This record gives sequence, structure tokens and C-alpha cells, in this order.
Amino acid sequence: MANNTLTYSASPHVKKPTGTRSIMINVCIALLPACIMGVVYFGLTALLILAISVLSAVLSEYVYLLIVGKKTKEIIEQFDFTSCVTGLLIGMCIGVNYPLYTPIFGSAFAIIVVKMIFGGTGKNLVNPAVTGRIFIFISFQSVVGKWILPGGATTGATVLPSILGGTFKLSNWDLFLGLGVAGCIGETCKLALILGGIYLAIRGVINIGYPAIYVGVTGLLSVMFNRFDFAYFLPTILSGGLMLGAIFMATDYTTTPNTTLGNVIYFILLGLVTAILRMATNMEVVSFAILLMNLFVPLIDKFVITRPFGFKKVKGGNK
Repeated sequence: MANNTLTYSASPHVKKPTGTRSIMINVCIALLPACIMGVVYFGLTALLILAISVLSAVLSEYVYLLIVGKKTKEIIEQFDFTSCVTGLLIGMCIGVNYPLYTPIFGSAFAIIVVKMIFGGTGKNLVNPAVTGRIFIFISFQSVVGKWILPGGATTGATVLPSILGGTFKLSNWDLFLGLGVAGCIGETCKLALILGGIYLAIRGVINIGYPAIYVGVTGLLSVMFNRFDFAYFLPTILSGGLMLGAIFMATDYTTTPNTTLGNVIYFILLGLVTAILRMATNMEVVSFAILLMNLFVPLIDKFVITRPFGFKKVKGGNK
């Protein structure tokens, strides 16, 4: 007799013998090149911030689960590395001049408030890392906006405002490699981020076409906003946190649409929102754009649905 018992679980759902833990380990591996380059450019302080951020995220999840009644053995057995990814991303999204307590608060907020209170992995409404980054931005205004150049000798603004204002001086090659670029720990070396994205695509974790749509739309709209001057395209997509956000945050399974068409719409709108907000504010807005579009995902899923398996259109009948 057939067993009709079904097991239900939250997304991400995969079509091959793997699971959330395997996917998150792959994401951690993909983030390593950018983390390593961040340490190379900004020194051991960057490594300390990344470690604190990851440890804070993991401990926040552990303490929360203890409070709600889970045993340590059960917590360890069910550990899926999602908190490690969140912690890494938050650490990569801040500068080495930030006080060491900022990643602690950011990671704790992301894990406890954004993820665990809503039910844990796969049940969060918005991306935890993005929201943790915004929490730090809003809560610690005294340090936000001040950045350290690689080498740590000089404090400077990020390159994005000068690009948006048409006064940028760094070459596209410098931007691509992160040479002389002031900014967050994990966003400077675009080569490292792209290599991580290629790794995830090869492993089947992400569809590389989606972040490509996001980056391409943002760059083309920036060109349009600057009287169709294509000299703005590469500097626009190689500056700020666009690559980091496009590859590792915007592609989060839980906070993106369920259909291919829905994702295409989502990433096109994300590029549109990012380009408009960048021009309007003259600052980096990738995190805010992703958070905003996360809120529209249920609406996209409502109107862009997948036809049921075996669906056949009957002439003169109901669809």
C-alpha cells in the first residue's frame, strides 16, 4: 500500500539531492574571494569585523532557539549555515572604520528580528542581510558615509558620488580590481565578486542571468540619465555595492518570485529603482532598492503564476 504521507518545508526547494545546508555552504565558498580581497586591501581589521559579524549571527540564532525551547544537540543537527551567510554579507557591507559593535547589532537584528521571529529559514519576508545593513546605516549615522581607502592611511568618500556627479577619476580597471577604491570590505574587488557568482552558477545555486539583468538595466538607465553617454556604463556598474547586491543579495530564494517571468520582471524593476534612487539621492541605495522590491514579491507572484502541471487549454471551456 502506498504511503501518502507528505513532508512540507519552507523554500528553498531544489530538484536534486541537495539541501539548504549544501546551498549555503556553496554561498560561503563563493563569498570567500571577495572576503580575502577585502582583508588584502583593508588589513586584519577587516578579518576581525567579518569574524565578529559571522559569530554574532550564529550566536544570535543559537540563543533565540534556546529561548524557544530547542536543545543544543537539535540546534547543531539542524544548523543550515544561513546565519553564516547573513553574517558574512553584513560584515562585507560595512567599512573598517566602523566600530566593532556595529556588526554585532546588525547581525543580531538581521537574525532575530528579520529571520527568526518570522519563523526561521525560508519564512522571512525580506532579506536579513540587506535589512541588517540598513539597520546599521540608520542607527550609526556618525560613522556612516566615512570610508577608508585601501591601506588605511586616508579617509575618503566612496567613488559612487563622484561618478554620479561626472567627476570620477579612477579607471574602469581600478574599479574592477578595487585598486584605490574607498568603500565597504566586500564590495571593492568586482573581479572577486564575479568569480563568486560564476561559481554559484556552475553549482546551480543561482541563475546568473538574473543579476546580469539587474546590473545591465541599472547601467543602461544611468547612461540614459546622462544623455546617453556610454562612458557612464562601466563606472556605474563597477562602483558601489551593485555587484555584491546583485549576485549575493537580490538572488535570495526566499525573497524573489517563484516563476521565471516573475524574476525577469523583478530584476528589471530592481534595476530601474536602483538607477532612479541613485540619481535622486547621489548615494548608494542598492540595499534600499532590494528591500523595497522584496515587499513587491508577493504581488508579482499573485499576478505571474505557473500553469499547473499537465495543464491543457480547452476550447470553449474554462482555462
